[in-house]
Amino acid sequence: MATELSTGDRLRVGTHTLASRLIVGTGKYSSYEVMAEALALSGTDCITVAIRRERLIDSVGRNILDYIDTARYTLLPNTAGCFTADDAVRVARLGREILLGLENPGADWVKLEVLGDTKTLLPDPVATLAATERLVAEGFQVLCYATDDPMTARRLKEAGATSVMPAGSPIGSGQGILNPNNIRICLEYLKEGDPDYPVIVDAGVGTASDVTLAMELGVDGVLLNTGIAHARDPLLMAQGMKAAIEAGRLAYQAGRIPKKLYATASSPEEGTITPQRAK
Repeated sequence: MATELSTGDRLRVGTHTLASRLIVGTGKYSSYEVMAEALALSGTDCITVAIRRERLIDSVGRNILDYIDTARYTLLPNTAGCFTADDAVRVARLGREILLGLENPGADWVKLEVLGDTKTLLPDPVATLAATERLVAEGFQVLCYATDDPMTARRLKEAGATSVMPAGSPIGSGQGILNPNNIRICLEYLKEGDPDYPVIVDAGVGTASDVTLAMELGVDGVLLNTGIAHARDPLLMAQGMKAAIEAGRLAYQAGRIPKKLYATASSPEEGTITPQRAK
């Protein structure tokens, strides 16, 4: 009886193959030391890093890359903090140059974020689509942060996105999966005729049960950051998220029982004692 995910059950995203279906961010931790330990405990082998210079270098001049084992992790550069397609394309190019210099295999892909405003941090669908088209033309494998709108998801895939990453809820909100039905429809549209197309829930995860729910819906992976970084104990939460991604994947593969209105006995009915009613 299997007690862990099969070694063949890996996450394939474009030309990249990941052993873990959990992708973890590197921001918001209390220290780089806590970040490094949490990443290790999460079991991830892919981490996402915001590339803008003020994100790479902290207030005392330390470079986050000095605390990341680039031989252990595939880095996924992201365009966090960009509000226009032009800025996102520029940051993606910068990320590619940095990772080429590090000889990290993540140099050829990018997590694309083009935000609409600073209050909701929701993606601008028009600018995201424009940036996707430009980056795909430049040879990037583009993983698109998107809303859970199925029409937008379909357009991004048609534009050449390697993966569409619908948000469970707004970035950092911890609200979990607000609209599972929309995620289901996104999965239907994106995987129609292409069952191996990777769909990854990105943003809004607050705790391990949110990760499990996402995976039970049938998504291929989950990307999260704040849920670990801002937990009361980030190291324990990292372990919880690792267990949750595996539990959710196994449950999805196993297939849940249907929900019923009334009870169904789990013990066999044969041989039961029938009480005699008084006459």
